[in-house]
Amino acid sequence: MELIIITGMSGAGKSKAANALEDIGYYCVDNIPPRLMLEFANLFRDPGQAQAQRVAVVVDARSGEALSDLTEILREMKENHIQYKILFLDAAPEVLIQRYKESRRRHPMMGEEAASLQEAIGRERELLAPLRELADYTIDTSLTIPAQLRERVAGIVQEDQTGQRMSITCMSFGFRNGLPPEADLVFDVRCLPNPFYIPQLREHFGDEPAVRDYVMQFPESQEMMKKLEDLLEFLVPLYSKEGRSQLLVAVGCTGGKHRSVATAIRLGDFLRGKGYAVSVSHRDKTKHIFR
Repeated sequence: MELIIITGMSGAGKSKAANALEDIGYYCVDNIPPRLMLEFANLFRDPGQAQAQRVAVVVDARSGEALSDLTEILREMKENHIQYKILFLDAAPEVLIQRYKESRRRHPMMGEEAASLQEAIGRERELLAPLRELADYTIDTSLTIPAQLRERVAGIVQEDQTGQRMSITCMSFGFRNGLPPEADLVFDVRCLPNPFYIPQLREHFGDEPAVRDYVMQFPESQEMMKKLEDLLEFLVPLYSKEGRSQLLVAVGCTGGKHRSVATAIRLGDFLRGKGYAVSVSHRDKTKHIFR
């Protein structure tokens, strides 16, 4: 049985992640009480339950103080040889506040736990801190649209299916919109020739052949790609050796539309060629913000 436990901050996209897993064949259950987790997992250990051998459950702050029992329950699951992966969804406090204001939903920690939304988010973060430490995968959705979240979740599943110990995401971004907070490696490609100044390329994107070919045709571009590829070939096995389950390689240019997109695709193709499970996403290719 493949079991993924989805948890994280309210408003960070847990339901979107569950929907993405459901779309690729997982049996998903939302808001399961922590004390039922072990019993629930045992239901699917029967080999005859072939129709539900890929299971995902969402457990979060809606369980209240009962959530504090989950770490002990997870330990018992390990002792009973029930294997699982934890996917933790997070976002910046100001983003979570904005999402709640727009959705007009009530935060699960409001009331006796907290008098304001800001206090509720802070209390929830404290409650979830032990789970964040245990997480196999952490995704920050502060600047992520739903399609990008689906790509990240699919990348995690790909890593499990191929048996790779570490999944890699190559993400393009624009410096004008800020650094990706979850990035492990950041490469600045603003030094490469910029298609923005070519009128016929300005309104196109770095994943289009004409733009990608323009960026990569120059000797300095080719030399930089070679050096970045050599660096990744050296670094990635070291991260894997340290037991890392995920690695986010962020590639930035000014707006995140041309050079960073082309470079992220190039590096993703290179790493796939080395046998790694890789997904490529483009945070700022469009300007829509995840809701």
